[in-house]
Amino acid sequence: MDSKTPVIVAYDAVSPLGIDLEAQWRRAIRGESGIGALTRFPVREDFPVRIAGQVEDIDGLPYPFLKPRELASWHSPIFKYAMLTVQRALEKSEIEISPDISHRVAVTYSSAVGGLDAVLHADRRMIAEGKLPHPYANPNSCINMVGGKISMLTSASGPIVATITACATGLTSMIVGAMLLEQGRADVVICGAVDFALVEPIVAGFATMNGSYFPKEGEEEEPPEKASRPFSINRRGFVLSEGAAAIIIATRQFAEANGLKHAIEIAGWSMTSDAHHFVAPNLETVRRCIAESIDCAGIAPRDINAVNAHAASTRVGDRVEFDALKAVFYGQLPPITANKSLIGHAMGASSAIESVFTIKGMLDDVLPPTINYRPDPDMELDCVPEGMRRIRQEHVLKNAFGFGGCNSCAVFRRIK
Repeated sequence: MDSKTPVIVAYDAVSPLGIDLEAQWRRAIRGESGIGALTRFPVREDFPVRIAGQVEDIDGLPYPFLKPRELASWHSPIFKYAMLTVQRALEKSEIEISPDISHRVAVTYSSAVGGLDAVLHADRRMIAEGKLPHPYANPNSCINMVGGKISMLTSASGPIVATITACATGLTSMIVGAMLLEQGRADVVICGAVDFALVEPIVAGFATMNGSYFPKEGEEEEPPEKASRPFSINRRGFVLSEGAAAIIIATRQFAEANGLKHAIEIAGWSMTSDAHHFVAPNLETVRRCIAESIDCAGIAPRDINAVNAHAASTRVGDRVEFDALKAVFYGQLPPITANKSLIGHAMGASSAIESVFTIKGMLDDVLPPTINYRPDPDMELDCVPEGMRRIRQEHVLKNAFGFGGCNSCAVFRRIK
């Protein structure tokens, strides 16, 4: 292992399963769903989406980074949830970003959707009240501002970049962070992603493009917790959700020199572009992304103990991911777990949250189940449908794919 190998020193997340990470993990391994009724805005009778994965309110928690007056200006929820996950992850890491190391701390924490709710609010206010936007309306919607605020509030003054790759944003932030470490441009990187996209036109837009879940015509409506069903024969699109996760990575040299605990490393990765279609995935470039990440880790496909799949529950997307995995693993697929069955699809934050769950599973020697699964005869796979499974995991593959053909894959390795 090289001295610049990226190791994971701390992490934190909020998701529809809760705002305390340990509580979320307990619910995940029990196979509990975080999906419920959509209440982020008034839902009209004819509105096409009625369920979502929502994160509970955190306004009662202390904010060392954002004072109440600041929160009034930075009113898009992406900021307070991002700050919370970063604050808690940094506390767990025991890293103090002092003036002598601040220039060696980078930020790749990003968002795919950003604070579009701020622009919508400003537009509706202009129409309804004739009032001009709040001075912070544009900064709230500036998609790289989450990383900017993290940099300002933590004093991290190293490289900063917004890794916007749609639904792969969270994992891409970790990969770009790993690149900065390997190139010697930083010693520590604050990675992760946040998205709170339960905004009326965004939710409705996913419905009109047939991406989000909709009940089958003529059938009785199912409970919300049954709607997200990756790889299942009756999958009917993703359930839109929200969330955030922070992952702090550092070089092995920095971690060891500063006594930082680290048990997982980013062993390999790849990014590819489909160059194909704005939403439909391309089998060959997805397959290549998976294969290259395993090769980059210096291992063979047979060394992968489990896969944390992208698995959004769309008919085409799940099938392409399965076909790509089947090609890479020569039909001998390892167990595959799909966290979106539990938490829905949190857009750019999804792969960050799922990476945290992957790390937790590796450390605890367990795989959370894929719930709501009914076998699809065209996809023979083991997606851990029976419930939590105990399994030793030295190498785990994490997949993440996004609109625009953005593919990111990484291999996490448990340090012996």
